[in-house]
Amino acid sequence: MNQGLNIRIFAHSWVSDWNHGNAHFLRGLARILVRAGSNVRCYEQLGSWSLSNLVRHEGERAIDAIDHFRKIFPELDIRFYNLDHTLSAFLLRELRGADVVLVHEWSDPVLVNAILALKQQLGFYVLLHDTHHRALSDPRELLRFHLHLFDGVLAFGEPIARIYRDGFGMERVWTLHEAADIENFKPLPAEKTHDLLWIGNWGDEERTRELSEFLIQPAMELNGRTKVHGVRYPEEAKQALADAGIEFAGYLPNLRAPEAYAASALTVHIPRRHYANGLSGIPTIRVFEALACGTPLVCAPWEDAEGLFRPGEDYLVARDGAHMAALLRELLADEGARRQMAANGLETLRRRHTCEHRAEQLLGICAELAEEVAA
Repeated sequence: MNQGLNIRIFAHSWVSDWNHGNAHFLRGLARILVRAGSNVRCYEQLGSWSLSNLVRHEGERAIDAIDHFRKIFPELDIRFYNLDHTLSAFLLRELRGADVVLVHEWSDPVLVNAILALKQQLGFYVLLHDTHHRALSDPRELLRFHLHLFDGVLAFGEPIARIYRDGFGMERVWTLHEAADIENFKPLPAEKTHDLLWIGNWGDEERTRELSEFLIQPAMELNGRTKVHGVRYPEEAKQALADAGIEFAGYLPNLRAPEAYAASALTVHIPRRHYANGLSGIPTIRVFEALACGTPLVCAPWEDAEGLFRPGEDYLVARDGAHMAALLRELLADEGARRQMAANGLETLRRRHTCEHRAEQLLGICAELAEEVAA
């Protein structure tokens, strides 16, 4: 890897992963960059939405989750800012000497535009890191950023990259997929206490119908031991799970997910509607997590349009709810097939989709950007 860059990364939260799936990749990426020799500082707003909700809703589990994160990631230099009169002086001090500033898409426009305003004065490059579907579903939100001032965009899938190129007219756009932090996400020895596991959040009505078809109904047909982790479940959703005999276990700190995967014979991936339709081809972090943990994976419909994995070998895809139930039933009855598929997925993941792979790609992008601007 290239070494020695001064990198500043602004994300919604580093400390909290409550309804914040990007925390997995961002934490792992930052740590690899630090270990490669870069000077990395990580920023989040004091009292971020994710951290505030973690503390408000999870009580002692919030304290345990934060303490565990601090213990596992001692390398991360996390600094907090306020969106008030102190912001300008804070940014001026913190960004002096920076080479590259990464700004995650889930950032307040006040912060983003204040950073962009300092770019020419302090001489750093600014890259927008987008890991969400708003470029398709709510582009007006992104237009609150001064997009023309960014030096480039890191999009977590080619469909998002195309929107920035063709829709927003951005010249420099790179596809940088998420990936697994394999130092923490790996196969663990454990007794199988559940047949089926799903980890995911309910909110925003973006996959309510899909959850009914590809999780709740198949679980009822299996009549096995199914467990669900996640947040923002309304009472009617919890009742639907209970009626199907599904155990709802609430918030699961991301760093505890490998233990949950290890205790389940199978897991499922149910993408939000946008990732199965207009943004097909973009796997969310749960695919990387499950494969990294060596857990056999069955997916609701999504197309691996960018050839990241080997569908049918690394994981299976169900056509509809009935097909999902049939696939789950077959796999639960065939331990050899489960082991082979888990081994296939783990091999592909470690060969192509780790945080180390993405850190190397990011440093290459930074070098390419510096050369292009200089030329």
